[in-house]
Amino acid sequence: MCFDADALPPDLPVDLARAPMAGGAGAELLELTSADGTRFSAALAEAPDPQGAAVVILPDVRGLFRFYSELAERFAQAGHHAIVIDYFGRTAGLAPRDAEFEYMPHVAQTTPAQIQADAAAAIAALHARVGEVPVVTVGFCFGGRQSFFAAAAPALGLAGVVAFYGGLGSGRPGMPTPLGHEPQMRGPILGLFGGADPSIPQETVDEFDGRLTAANVDHEFVVYPGAPHSFFDRSQEEHADASADAWRRVLGFLRAVATPALR
Repeated sequence: MCFDADALPPDLPVDLARAPMAGGAGAELLELTSADGTRFSAALAEAPDPQGAAVVILPDVRGLFRFYSELAERFAQAGHHAIVIDYFGRTAGLAPRDAEFEYMPHVAQTTPAQIQADAAAAIAALHARVGEVPVVTVGFCFGGRQSFFAAAAPALGLAGVVAFYGGLGSGRPGMPTPLGHEPQMRGPILGLFGGADPSIPQETVDEFDGRLTAANVDHEFVVYPGAPHSFFDRSQEEHADASADAWRRVLGFLRAVATPALR
């Protein structure tokens, strides 16, 4: 698990906020239908002053959780429509879940293809609500791995992908690694990693970086020295500078993919 149950996303740098804080009430709970007929939960936060690309948030192993609903609100506050999906409609249904939810048996039953189908339904819901805007996935840990896989899924029609500490190793049995899929990936890709994250060592980041370069995939990787896995958390005050820089890079990425001349 990336975050404690009471964790909250870092606040936006003051100069990047385009609207008042939503106060935890701005994300609308939705029920969406995936291509295989599965009903699953999502939360949508619409930006009152939209700018640039919209966001599909791919959460960590807990799926749709308070941290990510509030993160969607932060994106909306910054001018980007955002929707966060839950992974577990097929196995855990639609009921709200608390901090005691045993997520790992459900994580073990997911596949990248299912997650991409659910992301496609979320993108369709975004387009139905706000129009045909460019869309970027922003994933965290398990969701960061899925964001890398989404870069190799042209059917999603993404404008780019962002991954916070997306797993690059073999992961659980049956879950592929992004390594080896570089020839199928399309950029731009932004990867953000903690330099003190033992689960994603620097040499693995370097290997993935080199493979993407060899495949001519537009990408940028940023490694924050001393930052752990899941540094993007308001409670980790010692890594506030890394979180603020990550916010600036992600929001700059969202502006750039909607305005290619900025890249």
